[in-house]
Amino acid sequence: MKRFLTIRRLSIIFFTLFAVTLAGVFVLQRFWVDPGERCSAKGYWYDLETRICAQPIYVPDITKRPEGMSRAEASAEANRDLVKLEEQIAADKRARAAATEAERQRVEDLRSR
Repeated sequence: MKRFLTIRRLSIIFFTLFAVTLAGVFVLQRFWVDPGERCSAKGYWYDLETRICAQPIYVPDITKRPEGMSRAEASAEANRDLVKLEEQIAADKRARAAATEAERQRVEDLRSR
């Protein structure tokens, strides 16, 4: 009677699985780990899931606020600027209204003569 799992067959199965596993480790190293290490060496960020090497962007470059300024400080400064603009607009409206009223008064004085 011949058995299915002889020592020879077991050794072939073992070495085949070992070779496939070893090849998988080399593929993982070559296509996932090595690009990440090369990317990190350049100072970039590497996303392991999508295998994308991206350059980090400095936050003040995006937000246009000075370095070291918090979001709350930048918001408060922008609000102060908006309040100044609103005050200027209100002053212009008051000046126009005063000029219009003065012109009406002048026209009224001319009519009453």
